[in-house]
Amino acid sequence: MSGTVGQSPAADDPARTLLSRGYLRLLALSLCLGVPIALASFFFVSIQHWLEHQVWQELPHALGLGRAPWWWALPSLALAGLILAPIVTRLPGAGGHIPVHGLGGDPIGPRALPGVVLAAVLTLPLGVALGPEAPLMAVGSGLALLGVRTLRRHPADAASASVVATAGSTAAISTILGGPVVAAVMVMEAAGLAGPRLVVLLLPCLAASGAGALVFTGFGQWTGLSIGALGLPRVPPDTIPDAGDFLWGLPAAALVAVVVSVAHGVGERTLRWTSARGTAVRTVVCAVAVGVCLTAYALLTGRSPEEAALSGQMMLGELAENPHGWPVLTLVALILCKALAWGISLGSLRGGPIFPAVLIGVATGLACAGLPGLGTAPAFALGVSASTTVITRLPLTSCVLAVLLLGRDAYNQMPLIVLAAVTALLVGRLRTRRRPATPAAPAAPADA
Repeated sequence: MSGTVGQSPAADDPARTLLSRGYLRLLALSLCLGVPIALASFFFVSIQHWLEHQVWQELPHALGLGRAPWWWALPSLALAGLILAPIVTRLPGAGGHIPVHGLGGDPIGPRALPGVVLAAVLTLPLGVALGPEAPLMAVGSGLALLGVRTLRRHPADAASASVVATAGSTAAISTILGGPVVAAVMVMEAAGLAGPRLVVLLLPCLAASGAGALVFTGFGQWTGLSIGALGLPRVPPDTIPDAGDFLWGLPAAALVAVVVSVAHGVGERTLRWTSARGTAVRTVVCAVAVGVCLTAYALLTGRSPEEAALSGQMMLGELAENPHGWPVLTLVALILCKALAWGISLGSLRGGPIFPAVLIGVATGLACAGLPGLGTAPAFALGVSASTTVITRLPLTSCVLAVLLLGRDAYNQMPLIVLAAVTALLVGRLRTRRRPATPAAPAAPADA
């Protein structure tokens, strides 16, 4: 994550601000906004998940192909590029944040919402190696600002508007991160605030995401629709880490950091190339290149290209359920092809950077689990923690996410989870210290 999620509206005395009439109205507004944002997020992610199922499972079956054949990703990603190119170059907001920049940046305004929604719903299900988290946050912030304008309650200043947008983003992202806790910790850590000033920002975010979580969970049960939220139906068998797990685990965490940061560097180079000139044409070329990476995985392994496509949420569950069922060479092919596809997508397409990075990290950790003394549960845990730390640069958030994913089994893995995050952060910083600055997004019509 790059940049600051939001700034506090507090002046010189944050403690007094908490009891001020204006702040209490802001808190009530955030609470009310959480409900419609959660509903919008539910349908946004459900439609995307349904389209993924149609493209990669139902359509090949309807054509008599069984599963998606090895060449399936080539026309699918070419279509994604053709759809995305005019969105990036012609619509306000250019389809949302460029994922190589992380999840930060200025809030997405209401005028940019159509481009963000179209880019995510129409291209991510076609196999783009990105997740839904960044578009979901953009939808949350855009709807929050739109709600404020509709109610004719314009925030008094830019800082309050930023808090409202951040609350909307938090309510939206919490729907696929297992609840408000991870999203709230992410806001807290990314904002870089402490003490009362932190509470001023955090309370509206907790109110919005908490109210949204109630609606989101209940609505999911009523409709029976799947949203593909980041979660593990099963986890690797729990073990107590011993000396061997730490002896191999910390170098494995460093390896995860190198793989993820190198792939991120590919994204930065891709962005410099697509931003130079001919953005529309080069967007299509990059999308086809992602399809080539997915096709290469299918040809190398004899498996479906779907395994290396999309956000990686489904594959993460499969790796957790059967960590011993994947040959090391298959995992290596998945790491290389997924990392390259993800890197290209980071700099040219639209989506979220976190979920694919988690899959790459877990696959790298499990590929190292064959080393003597390194178990699958520690390898899985360090893969989640290290990869998330590198891509977000938020070690506390990464540890909390790893703990929530592993559930009760996380208790024994906590020391390794924490040390893996520290190791990955240091290695990632060393690798990115001398990189040239990533260019800004290509010019697009301004958002109001």
